[in-house]
Amino acid sequence: MAIVLALVLTGLRAEPVPASTPRQVCVLVPHFKDEYWLSVGYGLEQEARHHNIELLLYEAGGYRALATQIAQLDDCAARGVDAVLIGAVTSDHAELLSAIRDVSSQVPVFGLVNELRSPDLSGRIGVDWRQMGLVLGGYLAQLHPAGTASQRAVIVSGPSESGWAGPLEQGLREGLAQSSIEIMAVFGADTGLRQQLALVEEAFATIPQIDLLIGSAPAVEAAIGLTSRTGEKSDVRLAATYISHTIKRSVANGRVLAVPYDDPTLQGVLAIRQMLTVLDTGQRAALSGPEIELVSGENNLIDNVVLSPADYFPVIQ
Repeated sequence: MAIVLALVLTGLRAEPVPASTPRQVCVLVPHFKDEYWLSVGYGLEQEARHHNIELLLYEAGGYRALATQIAQLDDCAARGVDAVLIGAVTSDHAELLSAIRDVSSQVPVFGLVNELRSPDLSGRIGVDWRQMGLVLGGYLAQLHPAGTASQRAVIVSGPSESGWAGPLEQGLREGLAQSSIEIMAVFGADTGLRQQLALVEEAFATIPQIDLLIGSAPAVEAAIGLTSRTGEKSDVRLAATYISHTIKRSVANGRVLAVPYDDPTLQGVLAIRQMLTVLDTGQRAALSGPEIELVSGENNLIDNVVLSPADYFPVIQ
């Protein structure tokens, strides 16, 4: 094996270190309970293999696990990794921003998918979640333009402290401004299937006559399962705010009207590439990410949707 000499002080002796020593990179995400993050993880792992990178994957346990994510961030710094990619549980909490500031003085930190308002990041891969909402809202407005029959809708989304739920709702409302769709209520919680199912049940129980449910991928999955099992509310039409395996199948079979597609697998690939460029050049990178496409049963884009294999699940620290 080819080797390079590194001065590793063991007494007075310099020991050789393999040239092929892989870089170590920490990846912190809110959780893998949401299929969306599985596709991000898959993209990260596939690209990392091409560059001899060892990924250490951590999940905080949910969007309200702030203390856990901060502890994981500190642990990664202590391990002496080459970089940290963080899918933040919050966009602007002072404690997380302070932890990122401290860690970034030791190792480059990159934002991953979720909005993160830290000036100390070396780069960020993601999309504009306001634009995600705007794309979907605009499509729904075309289906129900102003002046047509009124449509009662609810939004079932992520928690307010997440870095995407607020911008997403803003974009949705902007896109729906010239439509006949009225938002009757907004429900938010962590994006595990159990929590989102509870919100769907609450929406169905408290809001009379819902015509349209606009929800996160787990919320729409929960609504599909609930209406199939009970036979109730089966006339409620569904639109998803982001992609998952179930949403892809449901757009294909007509159960879901549409979904904005931001290619989470490609975001994982791009995150590794951006990180390597920054590590090699020492220069910070601007926000970049895939273009957002609206995928519906009315276009042929569903075949372009690439997600992680059905049996994929990452090894978590």
